[in-house]
Amino acid sequence: MENKFINRYNTFCRSLKNLEKSRTADPKADFVLEGTVLNFNLTFDISWKVMKDILVKKLGILDFAIGSPRETLQQAFTNGIIDDDRWLQMLRCRNQLAHDYDGVFAAEKFKDIINVYYPLFYKLKNEAEKYYK
Repeated sequence: MENKFINRYNTFCRSLKNLEKSRTADPKADFVLEGTVLNFNLTFDISWKVMKDILVKKLGILDFAIGSPRETLQQAFTNGIIDDDRWLQMLRCRNQLAHDYDGVFAAEKFKDIINVYYPLFYKLKNEAEKYYK
């Protein structure tokens, strides 16, 4: 079980590294917007699961809906793993992107993904490192 915990964190780190490439990419170039959205969704989904792993396995907190990203974000905030309520905005953005069939919303959110959400992911990575050493 410990391997799954470490593997998920390593996957989060790789996903974040892939998302970093979008910071210098042109969103109008072929597949950049689609790739950024895909990497963002993957990074978000793995990030809340990393938070859940820390809460459950390292802090022993079990009194929340473990399968719920919203509950996990709230518990992570309460327990100091994250310290910014923009994570809930990020959750809403991720949910809306899942239904953005024409790419208009993705184009609107590209700058937020690379300028607001990427730094939040990076801050989580730094905080999570404490639990993986």
